[in-house]
Amino acid sequence: MISISLAQSLDRAGLRWRPRAGDRFTLRTAEVRGEVFTVADMVVEAREYPTGTLLAFNGTTEWALDSVQLDQALWLPREDQLRELLGAAFLSLARAVTGEYQVLAQIPGGPERLFVAGDASDAYAAAVLALVRAAL
Repeated sequence: MISISLAQSLDRAGLRWRPRAGDRFTLRTAEVRGEVFTVADMVVEAREYPTGTLLAFNGTTEWALDSVQLDQALWLPREDQLRELLGAAFLSLARAVTGEYQVLAQIPGGPERLFVAGDASDAYAAAVLALVRAAL
């Protein structure tokens, strides 16, 4: 799973999220730091209102939490979502002999770049972050 620090960097860089079933997120509050939630029709459902998107917690009796505004949530994109966000910029994923993952990407306007991390999701996230920043 993507690290919280990379998720925060992607958010600050301007990556926007439209919640769908299967998406993972955490809340930006200290009370639930480290807790990961999944959007699902049975547990957490994204509800669109004219005033904004709410993440509604359905049937969770152990929490006194019915819903939160989308801006209170921090998206934790999955590896497949990050690869999709890279689109044509993605060239390859490899595992080094050291065990680290390497994503090779072609960020528009620059040379091919290698993004290395201990987890494949973090390597993808670093490449997406470079892509988002290049688009600004």
